[in-house]
Amino acid sequence: MSVIEQEDFIQSVAAALQYISYYHPVDYIRHLSAAYEREQSPAAKDAMAQILINSRMCAEGHRPICQDTGIVSVFLEVGMDVRWHSELSVEDMVNAGVRRAYLHPDNKLRASVLADPAGARRNTGDNTPAVVNVKLVRGHTVDVIVAAKGGGSEAKSKFVMLNPSDSIVDWVLKTVPTMGAGWCPPGILGIGIGGTAEKAMLLAKESLMEPIDITDLIARGPHNRIEALRLELYEKVNALGIGAQGLGGLTTVLDVKVKDYPTHAANLPVAMIPNCAATRHAHFVLDGAGPVLLDPPSLADWPKITYDASKGRPVDLDSVSRADLASWQPGDVLLLSGKLLTGRDAAHKRMVEMLDRGEPLPVDFRGKFIYYVGPVDPVRDEVMGPAGPTTATRMDKFTEQVLAETGLFGMIGKAERGPTGIAAIKKHQSVYLMAVGGAAYLVSKAIIKARVVGFADLGMEAIYEFEVKDMPVTVAVDSQGHAVHEIGPRQWQAKIGKIPVMVES
Repeated sequence: MSVIEQEDFIQSVAAALQYISYYHPVDYIRHLSAAYEREQSPAAKDAMAQILINSRMCAEGHRPICQDTGIVSVFLEVGMDVRWHSELSVEDMVNAGVRRAYLHPDNKLRASVLADPAGARRNTGDNTPAVVNVKLVRGHTVDVIVAAKGGGSEAKSKFVMLNPSDSIVDWVLKTVPTMGAGWCPPGILGIGIGGTAEKAMLLAKESLMEPIDITDLIARGPHNRIEALRLELYEKVNALGIGAQGLGGLTTVLDVKVKDYPTHAANLPVAMIPNCAATRHAHFVLDGAGPVLLDPPSLADWPKITYDASKGRPVDLDSVSRADLASWQPGDVLLLSGKLLTGRDAAHKRMVEMLDRGEPLPVDFRGKFIYYVGPVDPVRDEVMGPAGPTTATRMDKFTEQVLAETGLFGMIGKAERGPTGIAAIKKHQSVYLMAVGGAAYLVSKAIIKARVVGFADLGMEAIYEFEVKDMPVTVAVDSQGHAVHEIGPRQWQAKIGKIPVMVES
């Protein structure tokens, strides 16, 4: 019989969460590196380069891969012969580990979890509680998987109750394009089939914890129906041409995972959950011999890529004009220098409420750009912690009023804009620029000054003034409403069937 000490369990969970905040799984890096080498779309290749460079920087600097450090999911398989030496419940021990990890002074992680989700939405301050799944199994060990799931990819989760005769492949191929790029491809699709509605969702999430092995599967061929389904979906989803960050390209998914479970004769429940470019999970086993501290990976597995800033057009944010905006074309790479303001969901909601009441805003947005970001707090000598973009479509409903009443020039965020946002951009001859989701630490190095200038009580959702130097962005929607997220995938979907694609084994 193994005895698991309370402190050993808490320390192991905390250490694993710190580990996954700055180390990508090596299998993800290897497969993304191979996809980077294969990629023929310049925009997608640039996005992948930023993700890979960012990942290596995080591994070296022990800082978060993404500013969204996720909501924690924990999967426990507890041996029935295990005895706990603890004053806390299993869930309370998990939450103690989460609290310790997210408040670590050398690598403080962003608290993103809100209590009272349909009401006041109050930040809990330490990213607790986690979502804990427990199975009792035979044995004398505790098998633990910890994961930190970003909100952008979790928001794209899908579920359907198909008829038994319906095609799962058809539903996936119809649904993936509706997810946009807010889940930060290239990533992994997890698909759960069967059981009941909640079981299918759990299967999909669990499948994302498995190693990436699609190239091995391609090399040896499928041994069963599930493996054949994985291969079919991998090929057909990539043939959609969505590409890295939705810019159009050869690789949208690095793997497709499928788990199934027996279901009722009248039902075919299917769930699909994507994992983003900030794929974060780790596995360890406690056997009573003390805490588990994971060994760091070898940086030799990370490609040595440097970012070529020479291809970007320098832009001075402090003197940019409407005429400059009109000259930018979808897909242009810009290097921003000067002052920009930040603001995301809570700040936009409050700004619009103030505008409705005729109250002055705390900052002047005339001629400025707003960056949709909720950064990680800085540590040591940092100006700002990881500060990557959040999903821009969530701000679409505010865009018309903000552009009309503030004199704002443009916006910077992640992924595509929806029809409402694009219509407002075209009407006001504004622009929308895209920063790469999954390159948060790389972006933070472009921030040379930062200060809070409004709504300080909102924490990471406060309005900051950033001064940046050579911050890389791509023109995603130009002043005429032309959108790269519509143009790019359409072009690459047409090209892919004519391009021989080599998949490394």
